[in-house]
Amino acid sequence: MGSQHYVPLAERMRPENLDDVVGQEHLTGEKGILRQLLEREFLPSMLFWGPPGTGKTTLAYILAKESGRPFEALSAVHAGVKDIKKILETYRSDRLFGKPPVVFIDEIHRFNKAQQDALLQAVERGDITLMGATTENPGFEINNALLSRMHTFILNPLKTEDLKKLLHRAIERDDLLREKRIEKLDEDSLVAYASGDARRLLNALETVVLASNKAVISKEDIEEILKTRIQAYDKKGDWHYDVISAFIKSVRGSDPDAAIYWLARMIESGEKPEFIARRLVILAAEDIGLANPNALLLANAAFDAVNKIGWPEAKIVLAEATVYLASSLKSNSAYKAIQKAEAEVKKSGGLPVPLHLRPGDTAFERKLGYGKDYQYPHDFENRFVEQNYFPEDLKNRRFYIPADNPQENKLKEFLKVRWKKRYE
Repeated sequence: MGSQHYVPLAERMRPENLDDVVGQEHLTGEKGILRQLLEREFLPSMLFWGPPGTGKTTLAYILAKESGRPFEALSAVHAGVKDIKKILETYRSDRLFGKPPVVFIDEIHRFNKAQQDALLQAVERGDITLMGATTENPGFEINNALLSRMHTFILNPLKTEDLKKLLHRAIERDDLLREKRIEKLDEDSLVAYASGDARRLLNALETVVLASNKAVISKEDIEEILKTRIQAYDKKGDWHYDVISAFIKSVRGSDPDAAIYWLARMIESGEKPEFIARRLVILAAEDIGLANPNALLLANAAFDAVNKIGWPEAKIVLAEATVYLASSLKSNSAYKAIQKAEAEVKKSGGLPVPLHLRPGDTAFERKLGYGKDYQYPHDFENRFVEQNYFPEDLKNRRFYIPADNPQENKLKEFLKVRWKKRYE
C-alpha cells in the first residue's frame, strides 16, 4: 500500500447503488419502498433503525447520490447545533433551487432535546432532508415531534447467506485480497464473529487475511488472530432474536429456571441490560397484567435500577425481576382488550363524542349542549351512576374480558355489580 492513505476493506466495499446492497431487499428490492422513492424523485426525511453494520449509512449515501443531492454526514457523538447551522449556511443557495442537502446523522438518538429541536426547525422549513441512523428504539429515544416528520425504516440483521455473499464479493473484487490468492477460508467462524454486522465481518476478514498470510485459513487461525473464541450466540444477529424469544416464552410459560438460563446466556454474550429490562416491562404488562398488577411496578423498578447501576450488578436486579415475573399468575386480558378496541376504532372510525361527555367549559359550548345531562359519579351512592360513556353506536360494547384468576375474579364481581347487563 506504500504511503497511500489506508482505507479499510469495509469502506472499499461500500455499495454505490441499491443493486449492490445486501440483506435489505424489503427496502431495496424491485418493489422496495426506497427504490420506488428514487424512481418518483421524492426524497423525504427518514430514519433508519437497525443493528450496527446493516447498511444505514450506505443507504443514506446512495439515496443522496442517486437523487443528486449534496451529502453531509455527522455523528451525534461529536456534532452539535453549530455544525447543523454551518451546513445550512453552506447550502443556502442550493435550497433556493429546490435541492436541499441530505444531512445524515449517525446515532441520532444521542442528540439531546435542544439538538433535536434544531433539526426539527430545519426539517419543517425544508432546509434539509434529514436522514438519521439509530440502533435504539426510536419510540424511546427520539423526540416525538421530530419522529412524526420522518419516515422510519427498519433494517434487518444480516443473515448467514448475506454475510457469506459479502465475503465472496470482497475476496473476488478487492485488489488487495485478490493478491493473497485465498484458496480456503473458514467462513462460518467469520460469520459467527461478525454477529450480523457487515462492517465487522469485512474488517475481520481483512485482518485475518493480512495477518495469517496463508492461502488456507482455519478456524484456529481466525480465533488466534482475532483473540476471541467464536461463540454461537451473537447479540446483533439471528441468534439474538432466537434467544430473546426463548427468554420471553419461558417467562410467559411460568418456568423461572429456563428463564434464568436464557438470561444468563444473554448476560454472558454481552447483551445490553437495558434491552433485557425493557422486555421485562413489556412482559409484565402484556402477559401478567391484571392477574398481578404489582408485576409491572416491579419490572419498571428493575428497569430504573438497571439504568442507574449497569453491569455487573444489574444482573442481580434482572434475575430478581425474571424469577418474579416467571413465577407470577398470568393474564393477557388487558392486551386483548386494547387489541379489540383498536380493531373497533379502525372499523367504525371517529364516531362523535356524546354531548354529555364533552367539556362544556365555555358559555358557547354550554349553549350547544356540551356537558348537559352528565351525571357526576361522586354525587351518587358508592361513587357510581350508570350512564353511557360510549359513542351512541357502540353502547354497552365489551372489550375487556376478565381472565380466570383471583385478582380478576374480584374485578369481574365488581364490574357485574355496576354494569349488570354488560357483564351478565
